[in-house]
Amino acid sequence: MKNRTLMLGNEAIALALIENGCRVAASYPGTPASEILSSVARLGKELGVPMYAEWAVNEKVAFEVAYTAAVTGLRAAVAMKQVGLNVASDPLMSAAYSGVRGGFLVVSADDPGPHSSQTEQDSRLMAMLAKVPVLDPDSPAQARELVAAGFDLSERFAVPVMIRPTTRVCHACQDILPGGVLPHDAKAEFVKEPSRWAATPVFRNRLHKELCDKLARIAEWGPTAPVLWNPEASGTRAVVASGVAAAHAREVLEGLGLWEKVPFYQVVQPFPLHASFVNHVLEWYDELLVLEEPAAVIEMQLLDRRRVRGKATCAVPEAGELLPETVERVIAGFAGTAPAVPVAQGPQPPGRRPTLCAGCPHRASFYAIRRAAPGGIYPSDIGCYTLGLNLGAVDTVLCMGAAIGQAAGFHHAYRLSGRAVDIVATIGDSTFYHAGLPGLIDATVQGARFVLVILDNSMAAMTGFQPTPASGAGAAGEPTGVVDMEALVRACGVRFCKVGLPSRFEEFVGLLKEALAWSHENGVAVVIAREPCVMAPGASGKRPPAAKPAVTDACTGCRHCLTQFECPAIGFDEAAGRASIDATLCTGCGVCRHVCPVGAIRGGEGEEPR
Repeated sequence: MKNRTLMLGNEAIALALIENGCRVAASYPGTPASEILSSVARLGKELGVPMYAEWAVNEKVAFEVAYTAAVTGLRAAVAMKQVGLNVASDPLMSAAYSGVRGGFLVVSADDPGPHSSQTEQDSRLMAMLAKVPVLDPDSPAQARELVAAGFDLSERFAVPVMIRPTTRVCHACQDILPGGVLPHDAKAEFVKEPSRWAATPVFRNRLHKELCDKLARIAEWGPTAPVLWNPEASGTRAVVASGVAAAHAREVLEGLGLWEKVPFYQVVQPFPLHASFVNHVLEWYDELLVLEEPAAVIEMQLLDRRRVRGKATCAVPEAGELLPETVERVIAGFAGTAPAVPVAQGPQPPGRRPTLCAGCPHRASFYAIRRAAPGGIYPSDIGCYTLGLNLGAVDTVLCMGAAIGQAAGFHHAYRLSGRAVDIVATIGDSTFYHAGLPGLIDATVQGARFVLVILDNSMAAMTGFQPTPASGAGAAGEPTGVVDMEALVRACGVRFCKVGLPSRFEEFVGLLKEALAWSHENGVAVVIAREPCVMAPGASGKRPPAAKPAVTDACTGCRHCLTQFECPAIGFDEAAGRASIDATLCTGCGVCRHVCPVGAIRGGEGEEPR
């Protein structure tokens, strides 16, 4: 007999995929979705399920790999975060028209807030645009249930289905009782049908009409219809909610004593909203309060602004998470009752802003960039290295891969003005493979002149140490092919490509200056800053012991090392009036010796810098 297990929401989703016969899963790491694919690979091994799990080079490729498995009749899934869905939007739109044979789930994890994203966009709006149904779980347990419902829905109507967990579902923990695994005897069989799988515009029109008919039938499908949780309630005002907001709303209604007075409906399929539900609530209730995040997807489908209270009427905040206290305030106002009095809290201690880890090679890279190009422009990208902001070496962060396109844009803009400027762009190795290659090809072809520093720590560190195309390992640790980054860079037309170690600080500064001089005369110069992430599993055992530096009496207390280098291992001894180094945090990289303007940080000189 199986025991209940405490699981992260993403683990519960992964377990449900395996239990319900998923045979191909693909993803590109992105918080809050990162743990789904790694959990699929791990649990698949543990349960002995024959399946294929892939960390793809980007979300578009991941989508195409998994979708094609569904075209052959297998159950498949692709997982990503909400901004990753932008990258996969092209195949998503077409896949909705072509449909599937095996069940196909698109797990798009949204990040209301946002906590770790550049936007808090709503994937449900993308589902509406693509015309695919979307299911909105309120907890890890319900996410697991909706995976099963999603596969059933997908196969019944031959359409991709989106599952839209949010950060609070993905990263919440709940006890889960593992179930049985469906038989895995399905065989891939591609049935050639050019009018469907390779449709020209004439056939696309027919497919679009078929998709609209599917949506109309899905809007009548019973298993995903809204649920009235308190049928005993008899009020003329009702609350309609979805996702995590529904979980909060249930608790708030009970806590305010409104459970028997205000009918509460949970919508698990925000699009297409069930037609009978729309007719029912507009007929039975004088007012409706709609709670959803972050956009007004349900609200816009209710089509009666006079009776619907929500984001469009400013009854519900338009941006940010709907936290429990916000939901309580909104419901209390809607029902005409007073919210609970908050418990008084004492003053909170000040926190420390996010910063790169002690010994992180990226810190040395950014400080070297500032040293080599002190008046330059520094476009950067998405990853942990975005924290180069703290070091004054990141000026722009737009989206995955944009550092290269923006660097080229800065060059062309300044060239038109007859001015030259140092431009040093930074991008991580995983991001470079994901979305940097097209920009680099364009920059070299169009004659842009800047330095691109590829921060190569051999993994996607920010999202959990997932492998890159150069790692030689797959999702389950299996050996894979390896991409030669230097050869790839040169194949893009780059004629200056050199590798440097940021911890060899003075050498690295010299390499950057050489690259800058070359770029001003010739074109794009690429410097690969190659050192491993200090936090990677097993990283400490791969490095030789390093002597750790110390602050000497020569320290003047200028705080330059704290404000300009910001290493967590460096603090300030107020009593002594000078900087100090915490040996428990220090990794012995020794770069701080090059940072102190008076040379007061000494020691470890006998060790060769890593």
